[in-house]
Amino acid sequence: MLFTSLLEAAQNSPFKTPFSAASCQASTRSDGVSQLTPNHHIMAAAAAAGDSCEFGSNTYFALCGLGGIISCGLTHTMVVPLDLVKCRLQVDPAKYKSVFKGFSITLKEDGIKGLSKGWAPTFFGYSMQGLCKFGLYEVFKVMYSNAIGEENSYLYRTWLYLAASASAEFFADIALAPMEAAKVKIQTTPGFANTLREALPKMSAQEGISAFYKGLVPLWMRQIPYTMMKFACFERTLELLYKYVVPKPRQDCTKGEQLIVTFAAGYIAGVFCAIVSHPADTVVSKLNQAKGASAFDVAKQLGWAGLWGGLMPRIVMIGTLTAAQWFIYDAVKVYLHMPRPPPPEMPESLKAKLGVA
Repeated sequence: MLFTSLLEAAQNSPFKTPFSAASCQASTRSDGVSQLTPNHHIMAAAAAAGDSCEFGSNTYFALCGLGGIISCGLTHTMVVPLDLVKCRLQVDPAKYKSVFKGFSITLKEDGIKGLSKGWAPTFFGYSMQGLCKFGLYEVFKVMYSNAIGEENSYLYRTWLYLAASASAEFFADIALAPMEAAKVKIQTTPGFANTLREALPKMSAQEGISAFYKGLVPLWMRQIPYTMMKFACFERTLELLYKYVVPKPRQDCTKGEQLIVTFAAGYIAGVFCAIVSHPADTVVSKLNQAKGASAFDVAKQLGWAGLWGGLMPRIVMIGTLTAAQWFIYDAVKVYLHMPRPPPPEMPESLKAKLGVA
């Protein structure tokens, strides 16, 4: 219901993109010709030639959500072995002293199959998160641009990206929390459960519903800064790459070249994402292992140095993950012939005010 109302609000926004001209209510002349304004001939916004949907439509937002499911669900599942070792390194650094040691011990104790532990909650959890993260980001971006206007949407576009991504991640983490708790429990508690079907009833029986949401607050602390960095850094890096690095305008680049730029911007964003969200990630991993502990207790027990355990494998994992997610998300848009607006440009009205040629 909430998602539907957000879609409707965004669809009715006069700003179909934060950086485009507003659309207006049409009126009809006496001769039956529809006009957007009584004294001017302006064409109504419509899907561009070759596009499968109109930017800002319900179809567009739904397909963005589908792209999020594919990009997040697939990529997080692909790196489950590295994620498993990273989690074990965080919760038991005495045993798993390094990434290579972690892989060696896991292979010795559980075999090659042991590296796939937690794949099911990872796939389902991050698919649901991807739906909300990418789908709602596009919705909130249009809604907030409507609230502040076209010119401010350009001038304060970084803040727009930050606000839209934070709002989207708030809901995405609520969808992710139960599966994230089950994943960490499977991966870091020996003998607890080997599959999602085993873990869910055990967790419910032992701690009730709180077992699935006790990590929600630290999850917000980890994921919201991560996502804010992921989207804002990506959007601005993409803009800078096309402005200063790519030798030709975006519209002159092939789809393949555009996807390469997307991947590069995604990897740069991913490195920053990993750094800003890592302490909270360590707390989440330890918290879901330690029964009855609070996030503050865990952070105090770990200490400053302990909060940064497993940072290097996480930089590799998150950098690659974020780049792959943006690449897949953009590739889905290309494959489905969805609108892909170019990097933002200063509106003509603002150029006139500032005297910019």
